[in-house]
Amino acid sequence: MIVAVPTVFHPPAPAPEALVRWPDAFGTRFTLFVDTEEEFDWSAGFRRDGFTTSAMAAVPEAHRRFSERGIGLVYLVDYPIARDPAAVAFLQEPLADGRSEVGAQLHPWVTPPFEERVSVSNSFAGNLTEAVEAAKLDRLGHAIDRAFGRPPRAYRAGRYGLGPHTLRLLAARGYRVDTSMRATFDYSREGGPDYSGIGNAAFRTGPHQTLLELPFTTIFTGRLRRRGGVLHKRLARLPRGTAIAARLGLLNRVPLTPEGVSRSEALEAIRVSVGEGLRLLNFAFHSPSLVPGHTPYVRDAADLRRFWAWWEGVLDLLDRLNVRPATVDEVLQAA
Repeated sequence: MIVAVPTVFHPPAPAPEALVRWPDAFGTRFTLFVDTEEEFDWSAGFRRDGFTTSAMAAVPEAHRRFSERGIGLVYLVDYPIARDPAAVAFLQEPLADGRSEVGAQLHPWVTPPFEERVSVSNSFAGNLTEAVEAAKLDRLGHAIDRAFGRPPRAYRAGRYGLGPHTLRLLAARGYRVDTSMRATFDYSREGGPDYSGIGNAAFRTGPHQTLLELPFTTIFTGRLRRRGGVLHKRLARLPRGTAIAARLGLLNRVPLTPEGVSRSEALEAIRVSVGEGLRLLNFAFHSPSLVPGHTPYVRDAADLRRFWAWWEGVLDLLDRLNVRPATVDEVLQAA
């Protein structure tokens, strides 16, 4: 059996010359990536079986809500979705809107070949040997190409699990965009990567800087936000340190997602990010959250109403601030 590589992957902050200088005509924009995946028990251990894909039936109606506002979504499809004809069918109409597209998301525990043992460490694909990670990327990419008639060019590692070989493997397979880095988050306690050095700015990376990295946006709010990166990490070592700091209005780390983030937190984070000149905001959510009972974030009908109220408030604010949606094509051309 193949075991995980023990070294924590710790990508450094990008060099100044790697940062994208967006042209004035690009304005301030946002992207929306959907982790389009199977439903499983988030509180249980990882398994190769026991999952379903029924929540995909909610995608067409959800997509229409975003499409009415001119938003194109990037559906980061994983292997169980790409191999399920019914799930693929639910995505055909959304992908025909002229602005949305299919990307790839690798959940290694449900993506063949199954040469590694199932474990928390191996749930981060970047911990696998290079050969196994490459083989899983190939199976996933081929499944998406067969299902949708186009190869993916945007990628997110499941659980944000990049590793030392991943970017080179992606570039060799024709990917143009990676969005695996979750700005300021550190997964090293679970054996995952540490993105403490990664901020919100888009940058070029990979071999010969052929990949565009779009970090999952995370904004620090509160009176101490300018010291956010260092201070938040110190507070995390204290019992309820980060929660107390957030409640006191001192420091709050806010990822741009409706999952586990209140609407008021998100609205403040957007105001801060735009006020401080961030030119591209990157939002995300998981497709199973479209149906109650599949994620810890949408447990019942009331949670689902809050999910959609979150988006209504966020999209209204973005509109007032003249932050417009961007497609992958528009982002690549501007970069």
